[in-house]
Amino acid sequence: MPYIKLSEQVQALSNPQRSDAFIRLFRDAVRVGAFDAADLPERFELPKQFRRRGKDETYAKTVRDMVFEPTPAFEAWFAETNAALNEGRRGARTPKPSVEAIEAGLVDFKALAEKTRRKIEASYAKGQALGNSRKKAPAKKAGRPAKKK
Repeated sequence: MPYIKLSEQVQALSNPQRSDAFIRLFRDAVRVGAFDAADLPERFELPKQFRRRGKDETYAKTVRDMVFEPTPAFEAWFAETNAALNEGRRGARTPKPSVEAIEAGLVDFKALAEKTRRKIEASYAKGQALGNSRKKAPAKKAGRPAKKK
């Protein structure tokens, strides 16, 4: 059975901007024994483009290449991992409350109404507590106290 390099497998990712996360997951899977892989002396450049904060320039990272055997266990792991990386972080977010989202059933109106009710009640109670604490506090005297000599 032919061996495949990690750099070749990274090219098969459907979302190349997630290649750094794929490399991390690949190394974790090798570490726990999901499949076998061996380090190679050469390095390769990730297809992901990184940006430094506050600057417009981009750069790429290089990682050590590895070689592995494409077993059925690896193929199943790769299909699952590639799909999970495709979902990305945006897929996990809940939809923003809007009339369209409520009408489409993406947002539970009853839960949203209960959350709003609790928020308004908490705000009201906080205002009442603040007003009551100011009512009980003794009035301050006008002017500054005399300086001690």
